[in-house]
Amino acid sequence: METARDDGEAAALGAAALSAELSDARLVARCRTGDEDAWRLLVERFSRYVYAICVQAFRLPEHDAEDVFQEVFARVYERLETLREDESFRPWVGQLTRRCCIDRLRAGSREEAADSVPETAADDVLAKLEEAFDVHDALAGLPENCREILDRFFARDESYRTIGEALELPAGTIASRISRCLERLRDAFAGRNEPSPPSREQVT
Repeated sequence: METARDDGEAAALGAAALSAELSDARLVARCRTGDEDAWRLLVERFSRYVYAICVQAFRLPEHDAEDVFQEVFARVYERLETLREDESFRPWVGQLTRRCCIDRLRAGSREEAADSVPETAADDVLAKLEEAFDVHDALAGLPENCREILDRFFARDESYRTIGEALELPAGTIASRISRCLERLRDAFAGRNEPSPPSREQVT
């Protein structure tokens, strides 16, 4: 029993390390080889993205969003070999989700509901989701101290004083550290078409 538990813990640690170390492209490449751990991590990594498109961009009710979620990843599993560039996985799965959502809205005599979600409006939300997930990915690559202080300031909307008390640092130090961490966040966006600095709403 002890050996089985140790094996399970080792597997969990191995999966966590795999998730932390692999880029999206490398994770997709491992999925192409039939790596089941990589597939599970791929689904886990993109589950929030797919579900956000369903709910925020197309306003699907929960049961429809769950159905689309299942359908999207079933199609990804079946069609992964058709993806030309592993680096393009996220836009590919985004467009696949978009098509599945539109199909769901148009199915079962729901044309009126489909017409109530203009494609241009959905595209606007998709663009914002892309930006938000880009920020999230960039934040994930920062040191833990930067992630915490930016999360407290932008996501939790805490004041310098509150953050300073929590981290046992002077308020002036908090201000300078936020500035340095934002610079690191901007650097993390190098090669991402030079997006504008994040606002409080973007860094969530």
